[in-house]
Amino acid sequence: MKIAHVALYVEDLEAMRAFYVRHFAAEASEKYHNPRTGLQTYFLKFGEGARLELMYRPEMTAKAYREQTLGYAHLAFGLGSKEAVDRLTRLLQENGCPLMSGPRVTGDGYYESVLADPEGNLIELVA
Repeated sequence: MKIAHVALYVEDLEAMRAFYVRHFAAEASEKYHNPRTGLQTYFLKFGEGARLELMYRPEMTAKAYREQTLGYAHLAFGLGSKEAVDRLTRLLQENGCPLMSGPRVTGDGYYESVLADPEGNLIELVA
């Protein structure tokens, strides 16, 4: 068994698709739109592993930035090396993504950094 995909509601579907395509080399599917419900989605495929489904509904509202709630915590991307984590961390910061922590070695031995995407969703970059 494997995780097929994770879904994330977003406020700006096109901007978030462009962000993940640009910075994480995601391949986006054709946009799905259900005119009856207003739902619009893209599936993003990365080199390997689970896909990310970006979803938009007109009636959805945003939670407060950095509000911690039960449920979704972060998306983690395995980059393969400390240098890759450092490089992508710098690039994302230069493009306006707030650094939340790191880069650092965690208590359980991982090298990681955590940043927020343009809508405040946490992204963990792991060596």
